[in-house]
Amino acid sequence: MFKRAVATAALLALAATAARADDVVRLGNLKFAHYGAISYLKEIAPKFGLKIDERQFAKGADIYPAMAVDQIDIAASGGDGAVAARGNGVKLYVVAGFANGGVRILKRPDLAATSVAEIKGLKVATVRGGTQDLMLLAELDKHGMTWSERPGKDVQLTYFNNYADLNQALAQKYIDVICQSEPQSTQAISAGWGVELVKPYDTPIGVPVRPLVMTEKMYNERPEVAARVLKLFVAATKAFIDDPALAEKYVRETVFKGQLSSQDFRDGMANAKYTYDMPAGHMQTTTDYMVKYGLGKMVAPPKSDAEWVKLDLLDKAKAELKTN
Repeated sequence: MFKRAVATAALLALAATAARADDVVRLGNLKFAHYGAISYLKEIAPKFGLKIDERQFAKGADIYPAMAVDQIDIAASGGDGAVAARGNGVKLYVVAGFANGGVRILKRPDLAATSVAEIKGLKVATVRGGTQDLMLLAELDKHGMTWSERPGKDVQLTYFNNYADLNQALAQKYIDVICQSEPQSTQAISAGWGVELVKPYDTPIGVPVRPLVMTEKMYNERPEVAARVLKLFVAATKAFIDDPALAEKYVRETVFKGQLSSQDFRDGMANAKYTYDMPAGHMQTTTDYMVKYGLGKMVAPPKSDAEWVKLDLLDKAKAELKTN
């Protein structure tokens, strides 16, 4: 009886340990080449005592309603989506940057325009609520152009709900110019549907950095889990940076299910980069330009990075994993 009791206690202890090692973290993510390291989190999560429950969304703006009702713990999106969510009361923190770049403005091949300065009078499209939306408006603003979804301005805008539809609209000549993400912009170029006008990084916003965000609830109430999430993030990102072949294989075969060619992956990632860091002031610059252009319809835009950019867990994870 005593031996049976000891064995039972040992099994219970083992089960308890296993349960503690299986903390579930719910991830909101998007299907882009430069978001691949975020998807890879779930593959190595058990090494950090975590299970990542990934849910993919059509665009970043779709993630935050789920985060607001406690269905998502961490999320990867464009900076504008995070700003709009925070500005409309979603309790979240920026805890890292996971990718930068990943935007192009393309035109139909048959059009004479060779720069954004020459697209006045054309129909221009992007996806509402994505990084591409903000980068497009900043580029138009740089060239002194006006825009509206109605006729009468320098540029007439059309908004689509997903990125694949942008390529189709360009291919069918329904739209003249698009601001697109990767690898979809690279795919449009390789298919002959589009020609690059510019990578829109020459405005005060600079190269866009995508934030990894975490709910305040996880950050404040589950600090030990939150710390392990950042260690997992740093490890996954380091794996992709150190081993480009792993990154390509995983993104092409697992994320895109074989529907992305090797050349398109490489060309797309030539316009983007996996990273860990969020540059100082970048989220505030993003906020300022969103306010300027009326994006996000925010009730209370964030007033400073100090209010909601929390990089302490990232710094600790990088130090522990000896990552620069």
